[in-house]
Amino acid sequence: MFISPMLLETAPGPFSDSQYIFEPKVDGHRLIYSQQSGNVRLYTRHNNDCTRQYPELVLPFDSDIILDGEVACTDPETGLDDFEAVMSRFSTRHHSKVQQLTKTLSVTFAIFDILQYKGQDLRKLPLIERKTILQSLTLPSKSFGVIPHIEDAGEALFAQIEAMGMEGVVGKKKDSQYSSIRSREWQKVINWSYADVYITGYKKGEFGWLASVSGTSGKLKPAGIIEHGPSPKHKQAFRGVCQQIVTGEDKNHVYLEPRIQARVKMRNWTKSGLLRTPVFERFIV
Repeated sequence: MFISPMLLETAPGPFSDSQYIFEPKVDGHRLIYSQQSGNVRLYTRHNNDCTRQYPELVLPFDSDIILDGEVACTDPETGLDDFEAVMSRFSTRHHSKVQQLTKTLSVTFAIFDILQYKGQDLRKLPLIERKTILQSLTLPSKSFGVIPHIEDAGEALFAQIEAMGMEGVVGKKKDSQYSSIRSREWQKVINWSYADVYITGYKKGEFGWLASVSGTSGKLKPAGIIEHGPSPKHKQAFRGVCQQIVTGEDKNHVYLEPRIQARVKMRNWTKSGLLRTPVFERFIV
């Protein structure tokens, strides 16, 4: 049984509030764990069945249950979540390869909510009561964990998360019921990284600016596509300049001289040197 997950709004910045609990934001992908009549199925937030990708999580609890959380991989060198690693696990379907990866690239299910248990729908209970039930569970193996939380002190937790280079913090109202919508009662504060890039082209179809950064030899190298952030005024200013610095085009892109610089915020750098989900902040003049 799949339940569509409750989604996060984005907070403008770190905050503390006695009406909220705060927990670390895990850098993985959303997972709904559903055990019905002893049968375990795993689902993404978009109701895609991913049971076969994570056999180490197909273990039963003591009773039927539905849990919400994140599936993640940990980088053994840094101790931080490795988003690219969990995406590698998610994209692997072949049985023998999946079995091999369970030994070399194991995942953890980091649980933060319980939606059903022992035949009872718990979604109308206040979050803090659901957390108490969640803490009482006996977990099936070391591949399962419950995300810790603190009350009130969101800013202090964010400062620790920032210092450790983790993804961010989630603040949730203590009395919030679980509803399958995006809600201000659950808010995320992302620990953004920042970079200065050159805009070296744009997509011909849907919006996207091509970003480049200086490589080791001093030459520019592609760093990804900026698809979020600029206001209509920013886009208008860009259009006013870019036609004067076109160097060429192909089927999908128009290329520009590297004269326009921008500051972007991003989740992190990928292992291949690309900006992960860059968001335009401002032009650099």
